[in-house]
Amino acid sequence: MRTTPNARAFDDWIRGPFRELNTQLEELYFAQADRADVEQAGADIKARLVAEGREHVQRLLAEGNTDEGFEAAFDLLGNVGLYMGACRRHEITNPDRERNSPLKEASALAMHIGASLGVAPRFATSHLATHNPAIDGDYKSFTSLEAEYVFLEYNTQGVLAYKRAADALVRILPLGISHPVARRLLETAREALEEVVVSNEILFEKLDTERFFYCVRPYYKPYRVGQHVYRGANAGDFAGINEIDLLLGLCRADNPSYSQLLVDKFLFMMPEDQDRLRDVMRRRSLLDELLAALPDSAGKPWFQRNARAFLDVVAAHGRTAASHHDALVGKFIQAPASELPDERLKNITASGPPLPVLIDALEKLRDLRLAADRDDIPSRHPDLQRLRAALG
Repeated sequence: MRTTPNARAFDDWIRGPFRELNTQLEELYFAQADRADVEQAGADIKARLVAEGREHVQRLLAEGNTDEGFEAAFDLLGNVGLYMGACRRHEITNPDRERNSPLKEASALAMHIGASLGVAPRFATSHLATHNPAIDGDYKSFTSLEAEYVFLEYNTQGVLAYKRAADALVRILPLGISHPVARRLLETAREALEEVVVSNEILFEKLDTERFFYCVRPYYKPYRVGQHVYRGANAGDFAGINEIDLLLGLCRADNPSYSQLLVDKFLFMMPEDQDRLRDVMRRRSLLDELLAALPDSAGKPWFQRNARAFLDVVAAHGRTAASHHDALVGKFIQAPASELPDERLKNITASGPPLPVLIDALEKLRDLRLAADRDDIPSRHPDLQRLRAALG
């Protein structure tokens, strides 16, 4: 990846002093009686963080568009975003008390790069997961805390497993659901989704709840770039999980609440992910293909074989949704949040809405993926019952 000397110097700072300064601040906060009070501690460290980051950004802004290619530009956007995200975490900036970001140079650089690449002008999940290049085994992070490393590594494993499942399902489309090879592709998707469940279970066991809640999660808050507030990075900001939703037919692009979720995600995904998701949104789901084959093909070997394999994938996808929501969200967000006073609950979620609103939305999404027997959401439960009834 070609980069300029200024971009390399900024990257070195992000991987070194930036991470050290954040870690020092986290240790100060965590030692306090009120761990959520970050405004009073570490003024000298915060001043150094702001000043050193601004120096790098000013040089890059003066350098202008060096046309070093997408990878270099996207990586630089991530570094600017990490800097702005850290300033938000430490209450150096706060969109509730500002009409414009006080990080003027960083905002200008982020908006320039984001607009040129067709992505949101802030750091996204991919900057810390799938597009986070390691140097001598060391990848970028906000801190050197073990909780952050555990979160990033197992989250990345889960994202990559979802992508493998989506890739397998997409490859069925040009073959058709009745093709003999479709069964193997369905098995590949199921195996990948089972890896997501395993990754979630290990994360559940290894991740320190309090360290995650107080020292990792706050870096993912919404922050202002220029005049506009951009929601926080979300672990689901990649196409794969939604490709699976749509290809299995568990969620529909014409469902207003689900389509709103997709619209909100687009600029937080890599451009190639945006293209993949747009393509899948116009496709007929595999569930609808199987239902269309009823009743004429129900007794045929291909139908019995491939429908069973399809239902196994649906079940595996439901298990991933349940393991994420029922275990991870409950343990690492809901439980510790319940111990906070009301004044600390504002802006606790990365996506912006109050925690009860977010939890309700996540529960509905989980139940769509589970095809739960609910009549208040467009669940495919009845259609899956029809498919199961057709199997001998």
